[in-house]
Amino acid sequence: MGLNDTPNSERIRIGIFGMRNAGKSSIINAVTGQSLAVVSDTAGTTTDPVSKAMELLPLGPVLITDTPGLDDVGELGGMRVAKAKRVMLQSDIALLVIDSTKGISDFDKNIKSQLEEFKIPYIIVMNKCSLTDKREVSGENVIYTDAIDGTGINMLKEMMAGRVEVKDNSLCICADLLSPGDLAVLVVPIDKAAPKGRLILPQQQTIRDILEADATAVVCKEYELRDTLSSLNKKPRIVITDSQVFAKVSADVPTDIQLTSFSILMARYKGDLETNVLGVTALDTLQDGDKVLISEGCTHHRQCDDIGTVKIPRWIKEYTGKDITFEFTSGGSFAEDLSPYKLIVHCGGCMLGEKEMKYRLACAKAEGIPMTNYGIAIAYMQGILKRSVEPFPYIHSLLDKE
Repeated sequence: MGLNDTPNSERIRIGIFGMRNAGKSSIINAVTGQSLAVVSDTAGTTTDPVSKAMELLPLGPVLITDTPGLDDVGELGGMRVAKAKRVMLQSDIALLVIDSTKGISDFDKNIKSQLEEFKIPYIIVMNKCSLTDKREVSGENVIYTDAIDGTGINMLKEMMAGRVEVKDNSLCICADLLSPGDLAVLVVPIDKAAPKGRLILPQQQTIRDILEADATAVVCKEYELRDTLSSLNKKPRIVITDSQVFAKVSADVPTDIQLTSFSILMARYKGDLETNVLGVTALDTLQDGDKVLISEGCTHHRQCDDIGTVKIPRWIKEYTGKDITFEFTSGGSFAEDLSPYKLIVHCGGCMLGEKEMKYRLACAKAEGIPMTNYGIAIAYMQGILKRSVEPFPYIHSLLDKE
């Protein structure tokens, strides 16, 4: 993927919800001007959430997800409904599509209540309006449309742009840590787990953020770091490393140069760095038989020494000396019942949106389960956490209180 491509995690997420056969798929096709979703008169044609990344004016880069009807029935239907609700919690804006010939039902009202409970901006789309004269719903976030003849579709797109909460542009990965002309050294291992011919997403995003700060990015492999530092004609402001080589990099970087990891930067960017730092201390209270959840936001081919399923479990067992049980989730899945776990260790979440990461943190907090991430856990177990959060004075001061 090139630097000019917008990753799904940075796109505006639009979720389409409603009862079966309300016209959700037709609305998607009308809004996008493409046949992205299968349309049929048979209720329940959409059986699983289907997402499409695209540019949609006036919104810009978006990820549109069509969901199964939330009134689906049966055991399989229940699973589909659960997936649709997961999409709801990830959405930046939701379209609640209602068949205007049937009017708003108690079921639709329940969906509306859930959207309000989760504080998700929404628009009620009264579809198929050309087939009826009824106008029983009113309000500033309601629009009457017809996906077949195009009634109200352009206005719907304008309404969507007005309802989306604009991301705080002051949020950045590391640009606020740099001044124009600074050097930032990035340590990027190239091993069998690295994708062929490209850098992984957080590395790409960090390089772009450094350039946005009018600073200079210098990239090297971990065993080239010492020579790289000695060859530079000025001292770097910061060294940012892949967490897997944290210990080696810490040993090679002078203490007067700040050090952190991609994973820690991502925790600050789209999660809650404080919660992750405080949560890592749960490693010291683990006992034999305790369960730890290792969760990744992406899916990829597992290598023989995979970071999430092999290295971190091994390091936790070595650090604690306890017989710990590990369970794993990846991609869009996240354990619905967190109560069995004593700790959750999450990846940096580069493939997940900010809303999804904060939702997962909120779920853990509601269950009283401490949560941390890969980079923080690795730094803590290797005794360098305090150094790795030194660029963030408030977080650094928290560790002084521990």
